[in-house]
Amino acid sequence: GMKVFTVAPDTLPITTFEGLHILPDFSFITDSIPNIDVLVVPSAENSMGSDLENKSLIAFVRKTGEKAHYVMSLCDGAFVLAKAGLVNGKESTTFPSDIARYREMYPALTVHEKVSFVHHSNLITSAGGAKSYDPALYLSELLYGNKAARGIAKGLVIDWDLKQIEHKVVAN
Repeated sequence: GMKVFTVAPDTLPITTFEGLHILPDFSFITDSIPNIDVLVVPSAENSMGSDLENKSLIAFVRKTGEKAHYVMSLCDGAFVLAKAGLVNGKESTTFPSDIARYREMYPALTVHEKVSFVHHSNLITSAGGAKSYDPALYLSELLYGNKAARGIAKGLVIDWDLKQIEHKVVAN
């Protein structure tokens, strides 16, 4: 299995946009962080704004993403990955209503619409929202096989069948 942990600028409690309280496990500024094999960059309230100006955050994402086996964004986390340079030369997607802005901010990128997720090399970007389960189960299948992914999906009451998911896998 995976050892899941959260990383933030500091380890003070965070209140999400939805009101959920999260206590980060590590600070990317002060702590020694374990190796990250799968970096997941979720959408955040400022993913398209002040997060892009946070040099420490972008440097952490760039450095970690360059070493990770897989880098995944959910929703507007793609903006952070693009700012960190991790999407350069790769195809991607983001939250449907933000695709125009994504293309405007990063005109050199190849961006797909009307897909749940795009997998190109070690990068998996997704539309986000409820569709975030699709790339997560896809990655589970890549890492642990179809039987494990179907077992996880069953526990989430999701009928997992990759053939039924609109997605794009770019051949390397």
